[in-house]
Amino acid sequence: MTDRAPILTVTIRDCEVQTFRAGGKGGQHQNKTDSGVRVIHHPSGARGESREERSQRQNKRAAFERMAHSPAFRYWVAVQTGRRKSDEQLLAEIEAELNDPAVTRTEVRGPSGWEVVA
Repeated sequence: MTDRAPILTVTIRDCEVQTFRAGGKGGQHQNKTDSGVRVIHHPSGARGESREERSQRQNKRAAFERMAHSPAFRYWVAVQTGRRKSDEQLLAEIEAELNDPAVTRTEVRGPSGWEVVA
């Protein structure tokens, strides 16, 4: 096993945690406790929610795991670690290619066929 230093660390403290009353098992107890949990990671826009368990602690763990496995969070991690380009970087590269005359050219269809426009 190799020792690898973490490149990126995200904990529950980096997220907004919201609690709410969740319906389900528990009878009168369900109307008195905020056992449902929603975890929001604002930089990525990822969200996770859990209300299955009667314990807020268990729901918090499940909600964090769901947030961490969401496509939005995984994309954000890939961008942050340099494994994928952000949308802004991709748009800048496309714009640069479109403005480069060596890569693109403009043609117009005329009476004798396609003609290159300067």
